[in-house]
Order: sequence, then C-alpha cells, then structure tokens
Amino acid sequence: MNINIFGSTGIIGRKTLELIDSNFNNIKINLLCAKTNSNLLIRQIKKYNPKYAYLYDTKKFSKYNYKIDNTKILNFNELISYLSSSHSNLSILAISGYQSLYFLDHIIKNTDNLGLVSKEAIVSGGHIFKKKKYFKKTNIFPLDSEHFSLFDNFRNISLKKNIDRIIITASGGPFYKRKFNTLHNIKFSEAINHPKWKMGYKNSIDSATLVNKCLELIEAHYLFDIPFSNMDVLIHPQAIVHSIIKNKNLITNFNLFKNDMKIPILNFLLQSKNNHKKINQKHYDFDYNNLYFEKVKNNIFPIYKYFNAIDKTKPQNLIKFNIGNEFAVNLFKNKIIKYTDIYKIIKKITSLNLYYPVNTIKDIIEYHEEVERHLYNFKI
Repeated sequence: MNINIFGSTGIIGRKTLELIDSNFNNIKINLLCAKTNSNLLIRQIKKYNPKYAYLYDTKKFSKYNYKIDNTKILNFNELISYLSSSHSNLSILAISGYQSLYFLDHIIKNTDNLGLVSKEAIVSGGHIFKKKKYFKKTNIFPLDSEHFSLFDNFRNISLKKNIDRIIITASGGPFYKRKFNTLHNIKFSEAINHPKWKMGYKNSIDSATLVNKCLELIEAHYLFDIPFSNMDVLIHPQAIVHSIIKNKNLITNFNLFKNDMKIPILNFLLQSKNNHKKINQKHYDFDYNNLYFEKVKNNIFPIYKYFNAIDKTKPQNLIKFNIGNEFAVNLFKNKIIKYTDIYKIIKKITSLNLYYPVNTIKDIIEYHEEVERHLYNFKI
C-alpha cells in the first residue's frame, strides 16, 4: 500500500508521516510534495525514502540534479505526467491556496482514497464535484475536524430522510469575548495565538475573524449536499464538540474528540483500508461538566453576518470571498493594514463585478488569476 502526500512539510503532512511511522509500517511513502520548505522536505526524503518528490519552488532544488539519494525530484510537468499515468492507494491533499486545484483532477483519477484538507479545492471547486462525479471516482474523506466529524456521523445516517439541521462549532479564537470595534490595534502575534489548536498563521487568523467557519459552511454544503439555510455555527470555546446534527426524529448527535488533527488523519488511514488493528494512541478524558455554547454575535464577528447575506448560488461570490480573505490576511501579516481592515477588504473584493464562467478546474484557476490581477491596483 502506498501514499502520496501533497503538503508534506505542513502540519497535516507532518502529522500524517508521524502516524504512519508509529502505526502503519505497511504504508509506503510514494510521493512527497511541498511548496517552499526545502530543508524539511530534504529531511523527510532522507528519512522516508519516497520514490518521488516535488518542490513548488524549483530554484531551491536546482543543485540536486533531479535526485536526492534514491528519490527522483520531479518538475511540475513530470509530476502531472506521473499522476496521470500511475495509481496510488492513498493520497492526502493539504496544500494551502488555490494551487491545490492544479493537482485535483489528476489526484482524483490517480487514487483510491483521498484525504482532503485543502479548503480552496472545495470552496472554489466544490460546485463541479458532482458535475465531474468526483465522489464516484474515488473515496473522499474530509479531514478538517468539523467535516470529518460530520462525515463520521453521516456514514450511519440517511441525509435526505433524517437530517433537519447541522451545526459546526467554532472555538471563537483569541478574541471571542471582545467586541470587533475594540480590535483596531491587534498585533499579528496576538491574532495567531489560538487558544486550542496549533495551526499555520492563515488558519489561525481565519479562526480569529471567524472566516474559517464561513469557508467551512461552503465546504459542508458541497461535500454533503446540505442547503446553507440548514446550517449554522455555534461558539464552543472548549473545541471538544466539532459538529452537532439535529435529526427530524428529535434526536441530536454530538461528535466529540480531542482537538488534535491526528484523530481525523488516523481514522482516514484506518478506514481507507478497513483495518481495525490496535493503534498506538490513547483516548482523551473530557471534562463534560464545562461544555459551553453560544450563538455568534455580530458585534464580535461581523464577517459572519456579511457571509450570510452573500448570494451563495453564484460560485464566483464564494471564490471572491475566499480570495479577498487570503489577500487581506497577507496584508495584515505584512503590517500594511490593521486587523479590523480584513473585514472591510473581504467585503470590497467580494463585491467586485467579475462574473466569468467557472465550469471547469481550468476556468476556476483562470478566474482566481483574473481576480488577483484586479488586486494589483486595489486601494485599501
């Protein structure tokens, strides 16, 4: 059994390799892909000895003459050719940004089981998942904690017959008790200081603004065919309950697990091979006495109210929302704007009148590029 990992140097990639190392000695690391972290990728190559590796920033690998030890270093065209002509048992797509779309079609054709982490692949391309029959071509396992928790429940529930409403939870990030209009002078280091999860800076800031929950609602809509009107978000600071399913029979299902991404990844590795072997992990003891939930308050998370008002029948609006957020987060990271300006920029970019067809992956990539061209002359 082999696995291809797209985003091997990120948090998801590293945790996947750790789990394989400690629990799955029968899984061969076949392909490792990374964006810019050449030093870590080299260490991973030397440790796991994959057959192939790919680095998006090719200049950092030029001195290795296309080979490190027994691992062949692929360029982009070689990678696409390899994916188009080969087969893998498992793949994990954990590349941030819309660049993950470059690989999506080829991975779907290449693999039996896809662990899907990249938000942009679903947020930007989810509307064509059904059209291109992605769900029939491979087994798709969502690995975001909220979507994995829904997926775990839905295996035993008939969606159309029984589900009345689903709720995904949000920890609220570091500022969930503070009104938005008091956050003008928030520093980058404060915004990425998530109280529960260890994540990259982008996901940490998205959690602070609650944009991550807006994006996760889009993902849930596409992954599980649930209308936006049947979904909601609750603030849950303990980050133990990841989703709540309200059924028409008046029974409500809560899905709980420790706030550790190893749990969805571990279940993906187990479920994809129908293997219930004993694993080297322990259950987490919850404090059930202090579970707390509250509705999202507009004066703390104004982006949520704005997102609910967007016309979500048009995929272009969802794509612009996502691009606007990515653009704004990078400006904040580089100290060009204030934290509270992220919300303003998302609104302004989402309102751009740019409606081009987005009926294929190629269309979506070109639409991303077209929106980004408008950002060069963007005035804050």
